Amino acid sequence: MKVYTKTGDKGSTSLCGPERALKDDIRIRSYGTVDELSSILGWCRAVIKDEILDKLIGDIQRQLFVLGTDLATPETGKKRRASRISAADVERLEKEIDHYQEQIPPLKHFLLPSGCELACRFHMSRVVCRRAERRVVSLSQGSEINPVAMRYLNRLSDLMFVLARYANLKIASVSEEVL
Repeated sequence: MKVYTKTGDKGSTSLCGPERALKDDIRIRSYGTVDELSSILGWCRAVIKDEILDKLIGDIQRQLFVLGTDLATPETGKKRRASRISAADVERLEKEIDHYQEQIPPLKHFLLPSGCELACRFHMSRVVCRRAERRVVSLSQGSEINPVAMRYLNRLSDLMFVLARYANLKIASVSEEVL
C-alpha cells in the first residue's frame, strides 16, 4: 500500500465517512493539533526512564488517536460508529493529576516553563494541548461535537503541567523558577 494517494493534492482531505473538507478547515486543524500533541508526547517518551510514566503517556497517545477520530467524524448523520472520547477518560486523567500532585509541594507562585529536559517537553505538550483545546472550542461554535472532547483536553493540559512540575521536582531535582 502506498503512503501517497494524491487525493489531497488540491487541498482537501477525507473525514471519517464520505465527507471531505479543506485542509485548513477548523475540523482538520483541530484534530491536526491533537496529532501534533501526540507527537510531542512521543518526544517526551524518548527521555522517560520510568516505566509507569511511560505507560501513562503511551495510553494518552492512544486516547489522543481516539480523540482525533472523534473530531474527524462529524456528529451529523452518525451512520458510522466512531470511537469517542468518554467521561471515563476524563476521570482517569483526574486520578492521574491527583496521584502526581500528591507527590509534589502545593503551587504557591506562577512558574516559568523551564527546568529539566522532560519538564520542558511536558510544558511544550501543555501549550500545544491548550491550542488544540482552543481549536476544538472554535469547531464547536459551528459544528456539533462530542462535548467531552473539550473537557478531556482541559484536563490533559492540567496533567501536563503537573507532570512538568513532577519531572523537575521528583525526577531531576531541579528547582522551579517563579515569575
